[in-house]
Amino acid sequence: MPNRFALPSLAAAALLACMPVLASEKDDVQQILQVERDVSAAFEREDADWLEKHLDPTFTLTGSTGKVTTRADEVADLRGGTKYDVFRNRDSKVRLYGYAAVVTGITRVEGKSDGTPYAMDFQFTDTYVRAPKGWVMVASHATRLAEKK
Repeated sequence: MPNRFALPSLAAAALLACMPVLASEKDDVQQILQVERDVSAAFEREDADWLEKHLDPTFTLTGSTGKVTTRADEVADLRGGTKYDVFRNRDSKVRLYGYAAVVTGITRVEGKSDGTPYAMDFQFTDTYVRAPKGWVMVASHATRLAEKK
């Protein structure tokens, strides 16, 4: 006959064994969301040096026109003509897959490109990998959302 205290004790032990994983996942999500805020802030303050240092060297962005750019392209563009007054994410959702993560959400951008003002919303998907120094963005995809009427 099973001990009536054995099952609850086993369940409690299993739950406790999972706690560090759950705490670690929560920490990972917070770290990734912080990187998202840091990347957005770097674009907003036009800090090309920060982007060059913190985006993965293999980073690619697939823009809303289908054009694929590299980290070097994004850094050069930020140093060149694109100016952001607003670069902010909202509705971000993080999904973890071990040493990889996917973040989806909406980015609002406002500013000037070659002197022409713009204001747009983009649905984004960002891909991260866990590196020795923490989470790093390796790819991004943006789709322009239709303007609300």
